[in-house]
Amino acid sequence: MNDQANSVDEHYESAPAALSSWSRQDTTWMLGLFGTAIGAGTLFLPINAGLGGFWPLLVLAVLAFPMTFYAHRGLTRFVLSGRDGADITEVVEEHFGVKAGALITLLYFFAIFPILLIYSVALTNTVGSFLEHQLHMVPPPRALLSLMLILGLLVVVRCGEQVIVKAMSLMVYPFIVALLFLAVYLVPHWNGGILATASSPPEPSALLHTLWLAIPVMVFSFNHSPIISAFAVDQKRRYGAHAEERSSQILSRAHLLMVVMVLFFVFSCVLTLSPAQLAEAKAQNLSILSYLANHFSNPTIAFAAPLIAFVAISKSFLGHYIGASEGLKGLIAKSGRKPGAKALDRMTAAFMLVVCWLVATLNPSILGMIETLGGPIIAALLFLMPMYAIRRVPAMRQYSGQVSNVFVTLVGLVAISALIYSLSA
Repeated sequence: MNDQANSVDEHYESAPAALSSWSRQDTTWMLGLFGTAIGAGTLFLPINAGLGGFWPLLVLAVLAFPMTFYAHRGLTRFVLSGRDGADITEVVEEHFGVKAGALITLLYFFAIFPILLIYSVALTNTVGSFLEHQLHMVPPPRALLSLMLILGLLVVVRCGEQVIVKAMSLMVYPFIVALLFLAVYLVPHWNGGILATASSPPEPSALLHTLWLAIPVMVFSFNHSPIISAFAVDQKRRYGAHAEERSSQILSRAHLLMVVMVLFFVFSCVLTLSPAQLAEAKAQNLSILSYLANHFSNPTIAFAAPLIAFVAISKSFLGHYIGASEGLKGLIAKSGRKPGAKALDRMTAAFMLVVCWLVATLNPSILGMIETLGGPIIAALLFLMPMYAIRRVPAMRQYSGQVSNVFVTLVGLVAISALIYSLSA
């Protein structure tokens, strides 16, 4: 066993001799994971999570870390269980066969790609509004503006995966500072807000119903499954036999940062605004930043809000692009075509540019429904598929028998059932 481990370590020359030494690349990935998960959805989370009242929000706050960490660790382990260099679509084919691989690849693509389209629209709307209302400029035609913005992000994409992750990790810093600034700025304005609902605990049935419908909001506010495949592949290349241990350390730190930062922001917002005001913000279809800017008539927030939203959306666009392009390349490969690596990259980039540009220009309202339809697929891939693999795949059986597996499966089933219920309601 020692000889085998030594040969693995020699093969992965970049792997450190000891995992105790945390590298700059580990920090970059930690911030890249944070950047993919914490984006535009975070700006709506205080509204969605706070509407249920104090007690459901408290339960969600307690569940936030285990929900996100155990699920994404399971998906990371699943990708690591495949052969060297295999991404998630290739690992599915390796473990479950060609037909299952093709189906999962198709689902993987259609779970992520609609979100990429939504970010394209949101980015165009945010910049257009900023130019018009804050800079008092006439924005260029929507078709031109969306093209320039998407092209700008694709320039970063063309620089390669490592550049994307580094760009996202750099963009995380101003976003963290902005979230902290806003959360701290609100502290003097705390008036109890949601605590008004804490004096009378809800009926158990009402609490469970509220949690049932709120869990998907929390799950997908912290979702960064689109970048997990690339993350796992890089960890295996870098650390070899120690990839699972190091990736778990990176994930735990990234999720701790996510949960602490976002929950502080959420609680600061809901302690400032009453449940009625949160309901008003939802009815107006505003992010929490826009509502707070109107609520306080504060020019600093009014100016900063679109800039923060731009950073948030751009980060998430880049992270989701990695997953969407991975899925599209897998679909092309499984269609029987075998283009070269460079040709495949160009085909993928051209397709993404044209479709994202068209949708951002047309600005259809149906995108919200598409995102909701993609929700059950994401939950199935993130929560249920790795747990199923633990029971069926020999390479994954080492993780069987853990209580966290039952927890992840239950959360996945709850999220899918709640999303289906919301669609049918």
